[in-house]
Formats: sequence, structure tokens, C-alpha cells
Amino acid sequence: MSNTFPHLLLKHAAERPDAPALREKEYGIWQTWTWGEVARDVRALACGLADLGLAKGQNLAFISDNRPHLYMGFVAVQSIGGVPIPLYQDAVAQEMSFVMQDAEVAFAFAENQEQVDKLLEVRETVPGIRHIIYDDPRGLRKYDQPGLISTAQLMERGRAWDQAHPGVWDSMVQQVKASDVSVILYTSGTTGKPKGVCQTHSSFIGSARGAVEVDGLNPADNVMSYLPPAWVGDHLFSLAQWMVAGFTINCPESGSTVTIDLREVGPTYYFAPPRVFEGMLTSVSIRMEDAAKGKQWLYEKCMQLAKRVGADILDGKPVSALDRIKYKLGDLLIYGPLRNVMGLSRIRVAYTAGAAIGPDLFRFFRSIGINLKQLYGQTETCAYVCIQKNGHVKLNTVGQAAPGIELKIADNGEVLVKGVSVLKEYYKRPDATAEVIDDNGYFHTGDAGVLDADGHLRIIDRAKDVGKMNSGAMFAPNYIENKLKFFSHIKEAVCFGNARDEVCAFINIDYEAVGNWAERQNIPYGGYVDLASKPKVLELVAECLGQVNADLATEPGMADTQIARFLVLHKELDPDDDELTRTRKVRRNFIADKYGVLVDALYGGKKEQFIETLVKFEDGRTGSVSATLQILDVKTYPAARAAA
Repeated sequence: MSNTFPHLLLKHAAERPDAPALREKEYGIWQTWTWGEVARDVRALACGLADLGLAKGQNLAFISDNRPHLYMGFVAVQSIGGVPIPLYQDAVAQEMSFVMQDAEVAFAFAENQEQVDKLLEVRETVPGIRHIIYDDPRGLRKYDQPGLISTAQLMERGRAWDQAHPGVWDSMVQQVKASDVSVILYTSGTTGKPKGVCQTHSSFIGSARGAVEVDGLNPADNVMSYLPPAWVGDHLFSLAQWMVAGFTINCPESGSTVTIDLREVGPTYYFAPPRVFEGMLTSVSIRMEDAAKGKQWLYEKCMQLAKRVGADILDGKPVSALDRIKYKLGDLLIYGPLRNVMGLSRIRVAYTAGAAIGPDLFRFFRSIGINLKQLYGQTETCAYVCIQKNGHVKLNTVGQAAPGIELKIADNGEVLVKGVSVLKEYYKRPDATAEVIDDNGYFHTGDAGVLDADGHLRIIDRAKDVGKMNSGAMFAPNYIENKLKFFSHIKEAVCFGNARDEVCAFINIDYEAVGNWAERQNIPYGGYVDLASKPKVLELVAECLGQVNADLATEPGMADTQIARFLVLHKELDPDDDELTRTRKVRRNFIADKYGVLVDALYGGKKEQFIETLVKFEDGRTGSVSATLQILDVKTYPAARAAA
């Protein structure tokens, strides 16, 4: 029975050794590994690690972009009973140090010189790191620190060890059980220190099988693997589903070439967090703003039609013959070229997860013929709790319970989950495990939600973030923020309103989109701080907020949560400044404390407020940025009944 990742790999290699398993673009050319070649290289890597001394139950940290040896390395470590721990590749040395100490890491895999340098810095305070394996040797020729070895050298040692110890690796693989921990994924730590989530082979494989069943994933599918490997979503799509469905994963040349590589590969199955889809829509909006008047008119007309009938056509619902003809024409002129520009022309199914997606953004992609659906879950549930099935997609829900999952709503509105995907435990944290898994085996997600009559789950917000305004109205900041981020000119938003009389907001403009708009308005500017303070830019943002208020006024119980006042921050919120997690989730409480003087100014009726903020640069240096921020009122609307 293929119930572990090494067993699944060997099954594919035995049954279809010449089928493409993995591709990587290097120096502009796509290189392909067949399933037989992947199994061969995994064996060599695993035997090399055994030769270095990696033993069953030991952890190996991976710090790398999406690379073939990263994914092969995961299975190689698992095949000898070890546990891979992927870390965010943009994490600074200090963040890595915590995980290295917490997980008692003695072995680490680094993609290149940059990551080796970070690990060598970490080793100064965490001396337990004995072996550092690096994949790209460029710039490392003169490094002579102890414990450094390249993947090429490791595989060479592995082949020699395998010859000297015939049958030993095969025996190790047979001892790996489905109930063994297959990976430790560290949470993003929105409220405190990250925790290591221990997931088993059976939890990830069970989650992958459920998704394969729902969407008919098969060996002919192609996937682009470009999201952070430390994120649970990538582990589900690029490792678990890859091994279960046997499709081909494609590693881009670099983060900056993903869009070009997407167009070349033409994936049939695609996965991205909402921020990626937000970025695609922003890019389209910028292009249309620069287009000729005739093209703008045609785009507007086609998008009105798409909004009206596109999603119904996608779901196979009845649509008049005339509208179908018009839509086909629109597909020829606008929708098809749009999908092609985004690299989504061959998409059969696309998913988004990781954060709530605004209904307007969701509607846009479905209306132009992209079968975008939502997946709901957490690191603790393999990103697998709810899944939207074809023909049953609702814009304001995250779907029904996925196969193998049982859902329940607690008395306080919290979503509870039991089933195949729930974590085994938090690493070395029985206290934290007991806090989230109750006596009946339900995992407490921390999300507030409701189930509708069809069993579809609607997530309101993080339970800890949902508050009440002084009027008694429910305050769900994430819900409002997602509405704001639909606008191409707004990149981030942080709303305040719990135990307050009104809602106020911090806004980050999208520098590229607003910069493009400013140039067409002949508004000169000298960088982010200057652009963010321009009166015309503030008016532009105020218009966006006014439109959100008009929308909120029509929604039951939401009229009181209209935004009364706002300011545009003088700097972009940044994970390096601890304002966002590495998955770009807002650290709301941290921001409220750090910018307390701005929150007080918003609620104190001030028209402007001076602020100076320390910032960290990528090279580790620190500096400061200061500005006097303008505080503006937003147009609000009386509560109204939503249009039928």
C-alpha cells in the first residue's frame, strides 16, 4: 500500500519511469526529470545523508526557492525516517535561529551562497548545525568552513554508500510508516513565537487524495511550483498532490520570471494566495488605463457582460443564446487574450487559499472563464478543511467540508474540524496541542464562521479579530480590508473599530498602480513617501473607501462598520519590520501598538500627525522614515436594503 511519500515515489517510478515528473527552467531552457530519474536521485541523496549520519527521527531544515533538489530532498529525508522542516527563504538569520534551536537542527539544506551565509551566521549562536548542504555552488568555491558539502558531492557519496551497503536503504524505506511525522511546518506566528506543526504522511496524503477525487487531478496535469515551500499550501500542491496524482511540477527560473514561465508552461492546475490574484488584477487595470479610448470602451462593455453571465456559463447554468454569442465574441476579443497574458489560458481548475478573497476579485476571475475556487484550511489542517466543487461555487463561502472532514460550529461561532488533515501535535508543545484539540478530537481553528443550509461554510474573520463596536454591531476587520484591497490602488489596509464608535483605517497604496496613475495625471513625485502624501492621491483613496462604504451600507448589519476616517501610511507594511507575517498576513495588534500615535490621531479628531519610524533594510542595516500624515474623512451612507 502506497501510504507514505517514499512509497508513492517508488510506485510511480516502477509503473511509469519515463513519464515527466519534474521540470526546472535554467538558463532559459526547461530541464526534465522523469519519475525514474527522480527516484534515482532521491535514493542517492538519501544514502548520502545516511552516510553523513542523519538518522531516523532527526530534523533537516530546508532554506530554498522552489528547486528540484528541494522537493527530492523532502522525500530523501523522509525515506530514511528523518523529518524535513522548510523555512521561508526570505527569513533573516534571527528568525531562522529560533527554529534551528527549537527543532534541534543538525543538518540544513541551502539553495545558494545567500542562504549559506545566513546559516553560517546562525551557526555562531546555534552551534549544533553540523552539516550544511548547498545546491548552487556559485560563489562558494573558496568557502572552507567545516560541514559544507554540495548536493553533487552528497549524491556521489550516496551512490558509493549504497554500493557498500546493499539493501540497507530499501530496508529503511520499508520501515517508514503512514503515522510517522512527514514534515514540520512552522506557523507564521501572527500573535507570538512560531510553533512547529507536526503532520504525518497519512494526513497530507489523505488531504491530497480528497482534492484529487474532487477535481479529477491526473498525470496529464501541469502545475507551477513557485510559492514559498515553507507555506502549507505549497506542500499540499507541490509535494502531496504531486506524489498522489503523479502530475508534473514545474520550477520557475526565478521569482521574477514566474509570469513568463507561466505562459510557457501553460499549467492546467494553478494555486495562489489572494495577493497573487490581486496583483494580476492590478496589472490588468494598469494596462487598461494606458490603453486607447476605443479599447477601454470595448473592455468595459465586455466586462459588464462577463459580470452578468460569465460565472453562469462557467457553471453550466442556463444563459440565453444571444448572451452566449456575445460572450464568445468577448472571449475572442478580451477574455481569451486576458487569460493568455496572465499565463492562465490552459487552466482547468485554479484555487486560492491562505486568506479570505474579496467577492469582487473572485467574481472577476470566474467571469472571464477561469475556474477559480476556494480552498479553506490552516497549517494545522494541511490547508484542507473545505473545498468548492464544480457547479457549487458561492462567492461568499469557502465551500463544503472536504472528503474525510467533519465540520462543526461551536457555541461561540468558532469553526471546529475533525478528520484526515488534523495535525498530530505541535513539536515539543503538548500544552499548545491540548489548547487546540479538544477531548472529542476537534481542532479549534480560531476562525469565526457560519454554515448555510447547503452546508457551505462562510468565514467571517479570525475569531480573535472579530469584535463589537459601541453600537453593538459586529466588527470584522478582515472582511472590510478585503473589500478595500480589491481596488488596484490599495495594496494593504488595516481597520480599527473594536469597542469604538466608528471604524478608522490605515492604507498602503500600491506604489506601481498609483505611480502609473500619477504619471498620467502629470503629478510629479519622488518615491513612496512623497507619492503617498499627494492631495490627489489622498482623494483617489478616499473615493475607493467611499465606494466600500456604499457597499457596506447595503449589507445587513454592516452599515455601522463604514469607514469614517483614514490615513495613508508613510511606508509599506513589511515582514522585515514585523508588521506582516512571511505569508503577508497583517499583525494587527503589533501594528496598533507600533503606530499607537496614529490610531490616537485618527480617533482624536486631528487633521494631521507627524510620525517617525525605524525600518530594517534587506542587508540588515536600519534607518528611519518620517512624514506628517494627513487624516481625511470618508463619505458614509445611511443603511439601505441591498438590491434584490
